[in-house]
Amino acid sequence: MSMTIFWLIAFIIFVVGEAVTVGLIAIWFAIGALGAMLTAALGGGLWLQIVIFLILSAVSLMLFKPLSRKWMTNHKAARTNADRVIGESALVTEEIDNTRATGQVQVDGQIWTARSAHDVVIPAGSQVKVLSIQGVKVMVERV
Repeated sequence: MSMTIFWLIAFIIFVVGEAVTVGLIAIWFAIGALGAMLTAALGGGLWLQIVIFLILSAVSLMLFKPLSRKWMTNHKAARTNADRVIGESALVTEEIDNTRATGQVQVDGQIWTARSAHDVVIPAGSQVKVLSIQGVKVMVERV
């Protein structure tokens, strides 16, 4: 009965380790430990318990790891509130000159670094339309 308790303790340790990491790291070994515990409870020898542990751990890892990676990975780009400025009208607060890498606009009360989408100089005080966001800059065109 002592090996059954050993595998039960191993199972609990792997489950707790998995709960702490939440990265599907130890669950494969918990499955193997569960199988080895059942083998021990049914009277299987130590060598059979170890073989069952290794086989179940390896098989569960090979079968479910690709599925879990696909399930846990979010392929959609996270949208931000910054996207709402696209298509909005903005006021140029600093001359936009792509060559000198200068330019700022105010849109919805926020100041953004701006670049001209058509590579033209746009003077301060002009009205522009936000076409897109590239990194932390808005791409604009004169209205």
